[in-house]
Amino acid sequence: MKNSTPDSAGGSPPSQGFGTYALKRIVLGIVATLAVIWLVSFVLDRLAGPEPLDPNLGPVAGDTGGIVHAPPLVPGPSSAPPPAAEEHAAPDAPAHAAPEATKSETPAATGHAATAETPVQALVPATSHEPMPPAPSPMGRTSAFQNEDQGPSAPAPAAGAHAPAAPAAAPAVPQVPGVAFADAFIRVLDHEVNQRFWGWRPNDIIEYTDNVNNFQLGVLEVARRTAEVLADRISRTGSTQAFDKDLERARNNVMINATQYWLPSAEASYSDAVEEVRRYRDKLIKGTAPFYSRTDNLIPLLRAYVNLLGSCDDNLIKSHEDSGQPVSWFRSDEYFYYAQGVAHAMHAILEAVAVDFATTLEGRRGADEVMHHALTSLEHATHIDPWLILDSNLSGFLANHRSNLAGPISHTRFYLDLLIETLST
Repeated sequence: MKNSTPDSAGGSPPSQGFGTYALKRIVLGIVATLAVIWLVSFVLDRLAGPEPLDPNLGPVAGDTGGIVHAPPLVPGPSSAPPPAAEEHAAPDAPAHAAPEATKSETPAATGHAATAETPVQALVPATSHEPMPPAPSPMGRTSAFQNEDQGPSAPAPAAGAHAPAAPAAAPAVPQVPGVAFADAFIRVLDHEVNQRFWGWRPNDIIEYTDNVNNFQLGVLEVARRTAEVLADRISRTGSTQAFDKDLERARNNVMINATQYWLPSAEASYSDAVEEVRRYRDKLIKGTAPFYSRTDNLIPLLRAYVNLLGSCDDNLIKSHEDSGQPVSWFRSDEYFYYAQGVAHAMHAILEAVAVDFATTLEGRRGADEVMHHALTSLEHATHIDPWLILDSNLSGFLANHRSNLAGPISHTRFYLDLLIETLST
């Protein structure tokens, strides 16, 4: 009788079971490969991290550099008038005593004294050689900027004065309007393209990372809106003025698709945009390019930011996609890091706005304080840095990091809306 059982003496599986045999191993191989790629991506993300590598970009405690966190604005120089010379000077003081006293003042103190209504000789007691302290400075500006705004310095004392000369101070560098704004744009975009480890990542053929990619896309969206308003509004007095050629090219270059690999590549286009804004910055310093810090120039930028924050806010709080499917854990961390990239870049640009548009903000009561609250909310958003993005139930034991980030993003949007309303009245 013929044996109907399959022959397995040769070590080969039965012919009718080969499909199942191969399918199991193919599936296991795919799962193992995906697990290894995910593990490598997670490790690289944690090593690189979405936080900027350049300390000048992020909020630094105690930093007093060119672009600083805007504190609540001091109403202005102290309203208490300086003591009159008649109250302190001795009755028989010689006529040249007051000029001798002013000789000992530092150049910064002399610059403030020259702007007062009382003559310089009346600001300092006749027998005192101590320099007067400078008045408080709004929006973090130094006294050198106040000297530029308030008027020329007092004339130097006569060479024949008897008081010893004060040590020579370094000459004050005037703050050119628009330089802080251009510097902020250059730093945030140049860091993601040229300074960050592994450079620009959204257009990589094989994407080993995910969090940094979405962080960079958020930075790019802020750069695009900033370049648009800078070219169309801030560098022009109106629709009849020609575009600045460098800013026009920069605006076009940042619009290149973030995932474009070549002809041209995204990173090459964004690097060109950085160089073109840098040329515009050089022209500002030379006085050959305009920068208008009026209210109607600032409001379009704030509105563009409000619209972008509204999109981020919706992605952070929604529970279902437009298709009706629940937001997956993989999409939740993409929304999180994209919104955090937006907050990071917007914080840097608005800090520069607080410097270059300081006169505009001071001219509207309460506008500087509203700007300070917006900057504080953005700073809080940049400080949320969990090891793993969780998207748990809002009433559950574990965190929902999208909702945690939605709070400061929503607050920033509210304060920018309020700032627009304040500047429009």
